[in-house]
Amino acid sequence: MVTTLVAAAVTRPGVAPVRVGAVVNRNMGALRSGASYWLVLISGFFEPVFYLLSIGIGVGALVGDITLIDGQVLPYATFVAPAMLATSAMNGAMAETTFNFFFKFKYAKTYDAVLATPVRPVEIALGELVWAMMRGSVYTAVFLGVMVVMKLTTIGWALAAFPATILVGFAFGAVGMIFTTMMRGWQDFDLMATAQFALFLFSATFAPIQNYPVVFQWIIQLTPLYHAVEMVRDITTGHPDWGTAVHALYLVVMMAVGLYFTGRRLERMLLK
Repeated sequence: MVTTLVAAAVTRPGVAPVRVGAVVNRNMGALRSGASYWLVLISGFFEPVFYLLSIGIGVGALVGDITLIDGQVLPYATFVAPAMLATSAMNGAMAETTFNFFFKFKYAKTYDAVLATPVRPVEIALGELVWAMMRGSVYTAVFLGVMVVMKLTTIGWALAAFPATILVGFAFGAVGMIFTTMMRGWQDFDLMATAQFALFLFSATFAPIQNYPVVFQWIIQLTPLYHAVEMVRDITTGHPDWGTAVHALYLVVMMAVGLYFTGRRLERMLLK
């Protein structure tokens, strides 16, 4: 019977929103399983706020104003805050699509059970991505509120930046799932954490990109968090332009590629 259901799921054309929603609903049900998940969820609120207070405000008192490559002059806290916002969206999405996704995929065998229903692998990927985006969006909404209260952006630009942070969450969540399907064990996550930390430090997060040597500038401009930071910074500082659209396009392509390959890999690994 299970074989029949799996075969039906594979041959069922298209992506059904109701089946994607079923995956999201399963994750929401996990929230009622105990307090431990809530503690992990709530802890994610504080990290970007602590960085903003310690570096944006504390170090900012020593640094003063920052001049961007387009001549725009910003207080240091206003320069750093959008970077913390983009990083928060990235971390929130990747926490779900890496650690939690890996546990459900490798040890809990959650998706083996899900595939005994009409849900297809690509719908599992989409459902998990939507769930990851929901977690990341909660973090970014709260952080945008903090930025407005601290007068680091206006309410209008904060509302405009919110959809951009959702795009950041989708893009990093989709790529995070690809890497997770390649993980051999928990030790491999050390490599991912190192890569994330390098992105966090060198994506024009704490210093303008023109402060680096030219070779490093080219390398940084190839990395995804740089585009996320610049897109969000353009919007929260009220200076979106065509460059902002290019950053958004980079993230859209990243999301599409990530989702496509995750679906393909899940099909090969779960239905073999």
